[in-house]
Amino acid sequence: MSKLVWEQDFLREGRNLRHWNIRRGNDLLDLNDNPVYPGWGNGERQYYTDRESNLYFDDNGLNLRACREKVEQEGRSFAYTSARLDTRNHFSFCYGRLVVRAKLPVGQGLWPAVWLLPQDMAYGPWPASGELDMLEAKGRLPRQIAGTLHYGPDIEHKVVEEFTYELENGTINEFRDYTLEWSEASIRWLASGHCYAERRLEPGVMPFDQRFYLLLNLAVGGWYDNVEVDDAALPAVMTVAGIWLYQ
Repeated sequence: MSKLVWEQDFLREGRNLRHWNIRRGNDLLDLNDNPVYPGWGNGERQYYTDRESNLYFDDNGLNLRACREKVEQEGRSFAYTSARLDTRNHFSFCYGRLVVRAKLPVGQGLWPAVWLLPQDMAYGPWPASGELDMLEAKGRLPRQIAGTLHYGPDIEHKVVEEFTYELENGTINEFRDYTLEWSEASIRWLASGHCYAERRLEPGVMPFDQRFYLLLNLAVGGWYDNVEVDDAALPAVMTVAGIWLYQ
């Protein structure tokens, strides 16, 4: 996994989003981008926009910014805005070492995430074709991160395997390299070069042998950490300096 095959250097020449879809709204979408479930399926409270106040470049990289602001859309009211983008139909991969250099926001009710979903639903709808969460954090726990696998034949029999890690130094609100090492044999999660979790893959049981695409988002509220949102923590920013895939 030593050859660089895909790079998004948001500090230099990569200041464009041609490989990315900028998502809007508050609804989980089907494969045709039709809304199927509010709150992105997670009870999230933000409305995603493509506005520069929520998604922009600066000297630190690509910024996803959550704000306290009221939005009225299609008879619904939202108290927050933020940003979400993904590479579906533009870039996907199977196996490799994915490195994301990022800084995550601190604050109760914030839910930043870097994760992957299947490009082709080879084994059926979620969770049968899998979900691979490279990095998630609960803003009220500034030293804790998590990596998670979701799979299983159907929603009633879904499997969730979460691996949490307490950062030895500093908090999530500092730039560090987060790495996912994914092979036919296993998936490994690393923070600043330290491997904090490894899961051996089970062929025929786990669906992680297909191409997955990348997602970045900063949610406000939601079931991942079902607590009241601390409005004083807003605006809050998740910054991604760069993304590198080696195979």
